Amino acid sequence: MGGTMFPPFYFHISVSLVLQIQFMKKLFLLCATLFFSFTLLAQEAQTSKINWLSFEEAMAKMEVEKRKIFIDVYTDWCGWCKKMDASTFIDPTVVEYMNQKYYAVKLDAEMKDTLMFNGMAFINPSPGGKRSTHTFAASLLDSKMSYPSFVILDENFTRVHVLAGYKKPEALIGNLAFFGSNQHQQYNQYFYNQLVQQQQAQQQQAAQPADVQKPQAP
Repeated sequence: MGGTMFPPFYFHISVSLVLQIQFMKKLFLLCATLFFSFTLLAQEAQTSKINWLSFEEAMAKMEVEKRKIFIDVYTDWCGWCKKMDASTFIDPTVVEYMNQKYYAVKLDAEMKDTLMFNGMAFINPSPGGKRSTHTFAASLLDSKMSYPSFVILDENFTRVHVLAGYKKPEALIGNLAFFGSNQHQQYNQYFYNQLVQQQQAQQQQAAQPADVQKPQAP
């Protein structure tokens, strides 16, 4: 007798089943790959945030590693402050540079707690009042209270710059890079040298004898 003969419909069903199994395997691998990719992206999104600190935490970190300090002076009722949080402060370039070069501090200008710095106690003079400004925030901004405002301190806690108002990522990263790379020191030195040269030229001109006259035109 010859080999077993299967009906045509059985052959078609078998081929169809094999194709379905192969398709399901590919679909499973695709779903697993996508799931893994989205998981990595989600983890990256969670880590791609500015490492905000309190001022006290930043002071503690400065004892271990010196950096410049970026202070975001905000209030709970400030709409532009919230827009900074939702846009500029989540820009990948801003996040990366800020975390590499600065200690980023969130400072509520109307906080209630006392802050100790440089041997002085900074307080909120009316902690139960409405929109009472904390003295540390007022000191940082020279009492020119505008929100949001951003203060940059150098490695010795010396204030080097104040930015007022909402800033787009391009504007903020420009300032962060300028001060973070110490370009401001070179600019200050250049400006200082220019002033010295001008003063020396004025002194030399003033020291010339009074009877020296300019030659008259024929």
